[in-house]
Amino acid sequence: MSLKTLLVSRIAEHITGLERQQSLRARAERRRLAAGEAHVVDYFHQVDDPYSCLMTQALPLLAMRYDVQLRCHLVSPPADWAAPERAKLQAWSRKDGALLARKAGLGFSDNGMQPGLDRVAEAEAGLAKCLRAGRIVEDADSLMRTLWSGDELPVGDGVVADGSVAAAREEGDGLRAKLGHYLGATLHYGGEWYWGLDRLHFLEERLAALGARKAGAPEAFVYQQPPSPACDARRGSGGQLHFYLSFRSPYTYIAAERAKALADAYGIELKLRFVLPMVMRGLPVPPTKRNYITLDAAREARRVGVPFGRVVDPLGKPVERGYALLPWARSQGRGFDYALAFMRAVWSQGIDAGSDAGMRRIVDAAGLDWQAARPLLLNNDWRTEAEANRQELTSLGLWGVPCFRFGEAVAWGQDRLWVIEDAIRSQQARA
Repeated sequence: MSLKTLLVSRIAEHITGLERQQSLRARAERRRLAAGEAHVVDYFHQVDDPYSCLMTQALPLLAMRYDVQLRCHLVSPPADWAAPERAKLQAWSRKDGALLARKAGLGFSDNGMQPGLDRVAEAEAGLAKCLRAGRIVEDADSLMRTLWSGDELPVGDGVVADGSVAAAREEGDGLRAKLGHYLGATLHYGGEWYWGLDRLHFLEERLAALGARKAGAPEAFVYQQPPSPACDARRGSGGQLHFYLSFRSPYTYIAAERAKALADAYGIELKLRFVLPMVMRGLPVPPTKRNYITLDAAREARRVGVPFGRVVDPLGKPVERGYALLPWARSQGRGFDYALAFMRAVWSQGIDAGSDAGMRRIVDAAGLDWQAARPLLLNNDWRTEAEANRQELTSLGLWGVPCFRFGEAVAWGQDRLWVIEDAIRSQQARA
């Protein structure tokens, strides 16, 4: 391993580590106390975003349970670099938002359509009015549900013509960019970001640890992610769990062992469907997005008990070398072992997959023969399979990973394995 690789991996380990997170949180708390400030949580709301609709239902519960000052901001949809497949993102967000709403006991239905521009503008005007009155936490939920239901919006003053909506959005966009994010439905507290319902429990844990939970408030989270896959199922249910993955995706790595455990628990074949990383397919991942993903992945890895942080980015040749061996490893009955060994190496062990020494360690860890593997590193046959997997992923309306498919059930994200488990259980119940 080169000195540069060693240093980069150690720096990444420090940046993503628990010790640094705790230190930054402690510093933020000292500053808050020194300034005599309340626990201030900034919330960034995107009107045409299903996840923001769900968040307006969670905000009153958050305010009821914790001694916090919620500052709400209107923001624009993410820029093209953050949403390169905008129409697909909108369609998937509606579908996923409806699934998440049912799981969390909230209200949202996918009617297959985005709200029209006029309705969005009208809703924004209503929210700007709520902001001026200091009542967005109390009133936004009803307005957002009406927007998405297709019912007539309360017109009130109509679309504000004095520029206050645009001004509010400009202020929100500026603050969001300054603090380092790009999405709606996000909360920022004490230097840390929390996206949507899926990360809200992290904020609640932090506030509770600081003594901000109100007396008598329930300890349960507004929404807590379902646990890892259960193992109480009947075996031999049959079927295939298609796992669309990328060796450069930290979320793929975090999901891998749980996906395997899910398949094993239900007697289902796990099919590895590898695709090129987004950057290698011409889809942008700028620094702001990459930095947030890395820190969020580290936080999620700690939650599920996956080692993470000593990173050596496998972008480019390392990924290609890794994929060159995957079909062969699969033919040896060690496909998953090899994929996991590769991702564990580059995301937690500081191993350079671009070197033969690094690849040998990965191959050995997977229980495979390095002498047989080495001549295959320049093989390009894998590209046909990777492209076929990408095309199938596109046909499902998706483009990023990790994704999962079982029968007709499709899920995107390492925190959506419960969608697949629910589908498996439903199939078993019908059998």
